[in-house]
Amino acid sequence: MTPNHIVTLRQMLKSERGVLLPGAPNALAARVIADLGFRAIYLTGAGLTNMHLGLPDLGFMDLSQVAAHVLAIRGFTDLPLIADADTGFGNAINVGHTVRTLEQAGASAIQLEDQAAPKRCGHFSGKELVSKAEMVAKIKAAADARRQEIVIIARTDACAVEGFDGAIERAASFIEAGADMTFVEAPESYDDLAQVPQRLNAPQMLNMVLGGKTPIIDHAKAAELGFSLVLYANAALQGAVLGMQKALTALRDQGVLGEDPSLIAPFAERQRLVDKPHYDALEKRYAV
Repeated sequence: MTPNHIVTLRQMLKSERGVLLPGAPNALAARVIADLGFRAIYLTGAGLTNMHLGLPDLGFMDLSQVAAHVLAIRGFTDLPLIADADTGFGNAINVGHTVRTLEQAGASAIQLEDQAAPKRCGHFSGKELVSKAEMVAKIKAAADARRQEIVIIARTDACAVEGFDGAIERAASFIEAGADMTFVEAPESYDDLAQVPQRLNAPQMLNMVLGGKTPIIDHAKAAELGFSLVLYANAALQGAVLGMQKALTALRDQGVLGEDPSLIAPFAERQRLVDKPHYDALEKRYAV
């Protein structure tokens, strides 16, 4: 039986456009995203690497770390959850294992990309690709391995390596191989960006990287162009970094930090976000 969160995502991709998709670098960020009323969550590989390991997005995350975060997020929300699985952690055989692992952990979709190891952030220079044939094999393996109709999202980084037309050609071959959705990363002009949904016969994801190579457009324009999901993979992370820097700068400079609402969330708000009242109620219920 297909879980409701996968059914919901598939219905969303079939019938809606311009859905905002914030990225979560950890489970707390996912709670904030859900609390604010967003309708889906993206577990960002770059954000997870930055936040969890304190390292750049150069392929340092492994499958067990991604699966642990998927499991943690699925523990408190039924929202669709897209897991960034980088290159799938190996060859086509490994991709099958990755799909089964993340599907069992509770992912609604798995995103795979066509970079060679070590992969790089989509807006870094120096990216290299695996062959189109190798990526097609990975997508076929992903489709064969799934048990619950998890959505397969195939990302191509070919814009920076083979040019925009090369990226479209790759994405089209990935759809033919069984990808449910494609993600053409880092088109560098509005004209190229606008062509993506017109030239590919599958739902499309648009990645809005703040400070990156792709022109920023709002979700209404993205919907008009035909994009299903509008990803802000690391907006939460970048906001959190700024917030930490502001609060800790004040502590360093003043030697003390009060409950200034312009610098920190109140203690009670932090407890609300992690659902402490629920656990307080459980303690009372099971008290002996």
